[in-house]
Parts: sequence; C-alpha cells; structure tokens
Amino acid sequence: MGGRGRRHTSVERKLALGLIREARDAGARLQKTCEVLDLDVRTVQRWLRKGIGEDGRAGPKACPANKLSEAERRGILAIVNLPQYRDLSPKQIVPLLANLGRYLASESTFYRILRAESLLRHRAAPKPAKRHRPRELLAERPNQVWSWDITYLYSPIRGVYFYLYMIVDVFSRKIVGWAVHESECQELASELIKAACAAEGVNPGQIDLHSDNGGPMKGAIMVATLTKLGIMPSFSRPSVSNDNPYSESLFRSLKYCPEYPSKPFATVEAASSWVTNFVDWYNNHHLHSAICFVTPAQRHAEEDKVILEQRHEVYQAARAKNPARWSGKTRDWSKVKVVRLNPAKNTPTNGAA
Repeated sequence: MGGRGRRHTSVERKLALGLIREARDAGARLQKTCEVLDLDVRTVQRWLRKGIGEDGRAGPKACPANKLSEAERRGILAIVNLPQYRDLSPKQIVPLLANLGRYLASESTFYRILRAESLLRHRAAPKPAKRHRPRELLAERPNQVWSWDITYLYSPIRGVYFYLYMIVDVFSRKIVGWAVHESECQELASELIKAACAAEGVNPGQIDLHSDNGGPMKGAIMVATLTKLGIMPSFSRPSVSNDNPYSESLFRSLKYCPEYPSKPFATVEAASSWVTNFVDWYNNHHLHSAICFVTPAQRHAEEDKVILEQRHEVYQAARAKNPARWSGKTRDWSKVKVVRLNPAKNTPTNGAA
C-alpha cells in the first residue's frame, strides 16, 4: 500500500480508506494508521475531504468564463434530437450546421453534453434474437417425418456448382425424392416435394417436413406448396447443422463412399446418372447401421420385422447348439420402433449414421 510521493490509483485509494475507517472505528489514531500503511497523513486527509473526484483531484474552484449557458445547452440538445440529426454523430452534425451558417459549439463540446445527458449510448440497444430448439418430431412408421436439404456437387468450372436436392424418410432412412439442377431455387424444391408426395401416396396432414433455414426452404412458393399439400414444416436454427442430422449424415455417406468421383461432374446429366446409381445402392443394398443392418427399402416396406426375427432365431439356434460359446444373451435384433428428430432433453436419441 505504501509509496509516499507517488500517485495512487483509485482502487488503492478506496482500499486504503476502507482500512483506515476500520482502524479508526476500532480506536486507532489516524497518524499511527498512516504509518502502518506507509501513507502521508495529509494525503489521507485530502482523500477524506468531500468534493474529491475519482482521480483524486479536487477540480477547478471557479466556473470557466466561456462555459455554455443553460439555454445554449438546451439548444444543442434540441438540435441533436431533431429527426434529421438524431442518427448522426457530432462530427457530422457540426459541419451540417456550418453549411446552414450556424455554429453552436465544437464537436468535443457536443460530445461532452451528450455524455452528460447519457445520449451517447444506443437508444434502442438491439437484443439478440432468441433461437429456440426445433420441436421434437417423432417417427413411428414410414412417411411420417421427412428431412430434406440441398448440397453442392462440383462442376468443371471453379465457383460453379450443381445442386443436389434430396429428401430422406427419417424412420426408414429411404431416399424418397431427389433431383440435380444447375440452380438453387424454391420453385425446383416445390416440384420435388410434390413429386415425392405423389410417388409415396402421401395424404394431407400426414407428414412433418424438416429442413434448414435457407431461401429455398422458407420461400413463399415453398410455403404455399406445403400448405396445399397439408405438410407441416419444421426448421433448424440458423447455422446449427445438428438440427438436421439425417440429411447431413446422408450427404456424408454420399460424398465419402468409395465410388464418389474424384473429379468434378462434367454435366448435370452425368451428376444425375451417378446419383441414380447411388440412390439404388443406398435404398436397396446398403445395410444401415442405425436400423439394425437392414436396407432402407426393406424398413420402408416394413419387411424388417420378419428379417430381424429370422436373425434372432438363427442366433438362438446357434446358442442352443453350442452354449459354451455364449457367455450371455445373444445379439439384440429388436426392431427400432421409434426415431426422434431433435429429441427433447433427457430423451434417448437414435443414431443418424
């Protein structure tokens, strides 16, 4: 705390005054207390006087001769609050007044008056929008919850892409609709949604459709299409890819499969041809890990129950034939009955891989 002759910070000053008051309340003399703290008595007496500023200075004793009058201050405040000036800074207001042949005060004076009146702060501080977690969607059968998104496919021209639109059934993981186009727009997305609904025989009010927050997903044409089809839309939070995990996982499977070309697609037709083969493999041949290693097409047609029961019987027979090789229960081939998209907290989740 000590250090006679040096300037003390406001924090040191407050701490010292607190200790001094505590010592004096206990009966200690000011001089002895200052000696312990290595402070000059007159310095402490100056701190204890009223009217001392935060930095320890008492300030001017006389009012400046060139100080603005109260009427002049009110005039400046009236000017800066006019509609044409209220959104401008003093550095802009003063030159504009000079253009009109008026001089009221310098920019620094304007700032000083505004600061004293608490007018330098944002008058309507913008509050960050609250982004709520999407509502939980529950799929207990095919064609109940769909998820869709758009991803880029490289073209031969740098910076130019082909756009793959793809819809996946969350329950079965089957790709129920897809298309490759040269542009990304809500009209093309609307046509794909209508074609997928027609192919699957979807009835109005049957499907919840989840997507990201992009323009094609929330455009007026898309909203009108969903309303006409009786589809309830659901949207991810901005920049939160985890809110749309099934589409993200599908695109990863597509772009990381061994057959994905290392070079860009030459044309839209070439991209469509490759995606056709991928969709056939994914739907009809890919044993999906999240649905007990049946194909999405088998689960979509609800054939997986029979397949899984047969596997269970095979394992039971193998265990009965040679029980010494089984230390516990056989592998669980139970059907995944419920799939949740954006599950509520403390709710078990299903894998999206």
